[in-house]
Amino acid sequence: MQQRILIVEDNPLNRLLLKDVLEFHGYEIMEAGDGQAGVEMAKKYKPDLILMDLQMPVMDGVTAEKIIRGDPDTKNIKMIAVTSFAMSGDKERIMEAGFDHYISKPINIRELPVLIEEVLGVRP
Repeated sequence: MQQRILIVEDNPLNRLLLKDVLEFHGYEIMEAGDGQAGVEMAKKYKPDLILMDLQMPVMDGVTAEKIIRGDPDTKNIKMIAVTSFAMSGDKERIMEAGFDHYISKPINIRELPVLIEEVLGVRP
C-alpha cells in the first residue's frame, strides 16, 4: 500500500516542490495551507507522515503538533518539522516539542526522501 504524506505548508511554491519530489518517490500526497487545516486533515485521513512547517498563519506548526499528539487517534502519526530555523539549539527545541525529526529550509531534495524513509522505517 502506498504511504500517505500530509504536507502542511503555507507557501504554495514550497508545497509544490515537496509534492513533486515525494510523488516522484512513490508517495501519495495531501496538502494543507495552515496548521488548523493540517490538524483537521490529520484527524480525517490519518496519514503515515506529516511534514509540518513551523511558521504559518492561523495556527503554527508546534501548536498543530501538540493537538495532533494529544488526540489518541492521531498521536502515533510520524511528524517532521520543516523550518527555516537552523541555529544552535533549534534542533533540540524542535525534538523536545515532540517531532520525530526536522529538516531545514531550503530543503535538500536529495536528502528529503532518505530522511522520510528513515522516519517511516520503510520504503515507498
